Amino acid sequence: MVVFAGQGDARRSLSLLWRAEVAAPPRVGPGPKPRLSVDAIVAAAVAIADEDGMAALSMRAVGERLGRTAMALYTHVPGKSELLDLMYDAVHAELPSAYPESDGWRGPVTAWAGEVLELYVRHPWVLQVSQARPVLGPHEYANLDTLVRLLGATGLPAGTVRRLVGTLFPLVQGSARTVADARRAATATGSSDEEWWAARSAALTELVPDFAERFPAVTGLERDGAPEPYRARDGQDAMPYPEREARETFRVGLGVLLDGIEATVTAARTERP
Repeated sequence: MVVFAGQGDARRSLSLLWRAEVAAPPRVGPGPKPRLSVDAIVAAAVAIADEDGMAALSMRAVGERLGRTAMALYTHVPGKSELLDLMYDAVHAELPSAYPESDGWRGPVTAWAGEVLELYVRHPWVLQVSQARPVLGPHEYANLDTLVRLLGATGLPAGTVRRLVGTLFPLVQGSARTVADARRAATATGSSDEEWWAARSAALTELVPDFAERFPAVTGLERDGAPEPYRARDGQDAMPYPEREARETFRVGLGVLLDGIEATVTAARTERP
């Protein structure tokens, strides 16, 4: 399910994101209940989405978590569309805004990509928010500004940096989506990865006995490019195979991309008079 941000009233949404105006607090009635706030509502909504996914999110569910009615929330947040924007931007506040730059640009960009990957894995519902229309919140901008600054240290033209930003984000998002899906697959389908692969491998071998002849490149890749057996470290449980593969693919893919950037930087320096 893809969700598009920015569907609420533009002025009201941006006012809430940037805290440019503060809604008047509701009248206080009898009882010890604390006053609601935008931050409390957003935190409760993020917790629901983290635990049960985007499908479980509603103003009523958030109200119940806070011990209030959905109507009580509307004084602070006009609706679910504005709430989604606030949630998306809020979790991006977890990202660092500065990285050690003493060793050049590559180390910081690698660290940035790893931090963003882990953010998406912690909050997989964020991956459902389409990048076609950005939220335009302060924390989203801070993350973007950080990456632009780090890539700016390459000395490449602004137009090239712009396209590199547009390449790095999908790489991180795609890898994070695979990790998140790998974690959910067993629970969502009721069968483990081992059970799923065992059943289908046996059936495929029986039904397509000439598989190796029909798909020699894939067969060769599986034979020659298979990863080394994973061994747990420091007494930790072995990471499930699909997640391990996704993380290793991310590491290698990011490395190759950064190699390309490095080669471009070197070529640009060579061409300068």
